[in-house]
This record gives sequence, C-alpha cells and structure tokens, in this order.
Amino acid sequence: MYNIAIDVFGGDNAPQAILEGCELALGQLPDIRLLLFGDEAVIENFVRERGLDKSRVEIVHAPEIIGMAEKATAAIKQKQNSSLVRALKSVAEREAVCLVSAGSTGAVLAGATLIVRRIKGVKRPALAPFLPTRTGYALLLDCGANTDCKPAYLQQFAVMGSAYIKLAKGIKNPRVGLLNNGAEAEKGNELTKAAYPLLEQAPINFVGNCEARDVLSGEFDVIVADGFAGNVVLKSTEGVAGFLMATLKDELMSSARSKVGAALAKPAFSRLKKRMDYTEYGGALLIGANGGIVKAHGSSNAKAFAAAIRQAHEYARADVTQQVEQAILELEQV
Repeated sequence: MYNIAIDVFGGDNAPQAILEGCELALGQLPDIRLLLFGDEAVIENFVRERGLDKSRVEIVHAPEIIGMAEKATAAIKQKQNSSLVRALKSVAEREAVCLVSAGSTGAVLAGATLIVRRIKGVKRPALAPFLPTRTGYALLLDCGANTDCKPAYLQQFAVMGSAYIKLAKGIKNPRVGLLNNGAEAEKGNELTKAAYPLLEQAPINFVGNCEARDVLSGEFDVIVADGFAGNVVLKSTEGVAGFLMATLKDELMSSARSKVGAALAKPAFSRLKKRMDYTEYGGALLIGANGGIVKAHGSSNAKAFAAAIRQAHEYARADVTQQVEQAILELEQV
C-alpha cells in the first residue's frame, strides 16, 4: 500500500471537492491509503456518510488553514498545525510517499523547501505539469517555481524531467527541447544561449530548441524553461484552449445547419474536449524535492483532484525520488 498525504483544506473548493476526489481515487486505486489532514470532525463526518473503508484512510486533526492570499513563508512557519504543514511533515518523515494539495502554490513551494527539502545535489526543484499534444503529452518544467534561473538549473531540469518521464510514462528515450524564440542554436537570450551547450553535454536526448508554436506539436516529450517563460506558456495554453472550446460551441450553435453537423460530429468533439481538459492530467509535480509533492489546480473539482492522486500514485510506483537522485549524480560525473 502506498500512503499518500492529502491537504484536505487546501484549494478553492475545499474540503468537499477534495474529499470527493479522495473517494474517487480510492475506488480507482486499490493499493493506496490516504492520510487525510484537516478538521477531524468534518472529515470523519464525510467518511462516515460515504461509507469509506476506514482501513484505507487515516484522519489527522490539523485545524489551521493556510489561505491562498497569505504570505507563504510566514504562514508555513507560523501555522505548524495547518493541514498543509502537517501533510508536508508526513512526507519529510517518510510516513507518506507523496503529498497532494490544491492549496496556495507559494505555500506548497515554501513548505517543500523548508520541510521536505531538496534531493541531494539538486539546485532548484521545478514544477512540472503535463500538456496535451497531438501525439499524447509533454512535460513542461519549470512552470513557476523559479522565475529567475541560471543555465545550470535548466540543465538539471532537463535531466530530472527526462528521468521522470522515462519511469512514470515508460518513454525509453524522451526528446528534450529548450523553450526558445527560434529553432537555431544561436537564438535566444543570455540564459538560453548559455543553457544550450549544457543540455548538449547532459546525458539526455536533447533535440534542440522548441519554439512556442511547437510546444503542443508532439515533437518533444520534455520541454525545459525558466519558471517565468514556462508559466506564460502554461497559462497561454490554458487560455487558448478555453477560447477555442467556447468559440467552437458558439459557432456550432449559431444555425440549424451547424447544429446538425455538431450532432453528427459529437463523438469527435467529446474526444477533443477530453484531450484539452486539465482535469484529465492531474497536477504539477515538484520534481527535485526529497519526496513526492503534487500541486493540484487551485480550482480542482473532484475529478481533477482524483487525477492528481493518480499522479502521486504513479510517482510512488516509479520510485521517482531515488531515480532523480541517481540521475543528478550521473550528471555531476559528466
């Protein structure tokens, strides 16, 4: 059984959506056990009403809540009995293999740094979400943990992302690209120009620069960026996806003829919607932390949170922490 820590009171829709997501995940994954951190009375009432298997859940009373607008580092230090801090400590103390939280990104990152800490040799952990592509998905890192980066950070991001996707997704020789404003090696700013030769030297399958228009092309399995550029790409992709789906719906409903066409093409549109739905992809993994940490979307519904728990389960089964540590050691020997 894999013990997964849940920050029940983190997120815009907590605790109801979080607990409903836990219920879904328990039904989908028979080899997980959930440590539920938060207000004991609220959680106990949900467990009792839904008839959850008590051998697969453990309730840990943690009455304090870290809000989305609070100053992250101060909140982590001051609210030691919060659901997030207690859950992070369970990962640091190896009571749980992974944490899943939809709470404040800043607080999760600060807590990871102060409590779980980094894998030995890792300069900076990176937030890594999956993006849908024409052929499957691509791992983007960093998407916001490190807005200012050094070239060596990007080299480590590439190595860690490559190790993760090999283990978790079974991609034997993942294609790694460097996010840039041109495909040529000499293109870019000072950071990407300096990072390019480092990626060439790393023990990975570096295939060159990735322009923003190619992020979703399926030509790359891992896309490396500083946290500022990565976050812009992530948010832009989410915005474009929402715009396209809304506009497509408006146009399909605009006339009787288009409505008939929409009815005929409904299965294809349903598949498209599923591929572009963030709730299908889980959260962003903090790769490089000395333990599993999955940051679910702040507005996660039950389906999205269950997907994030599946991602934590995948992380645990692949023993990613140990494998990333080994990959960093190999990089240091290059």
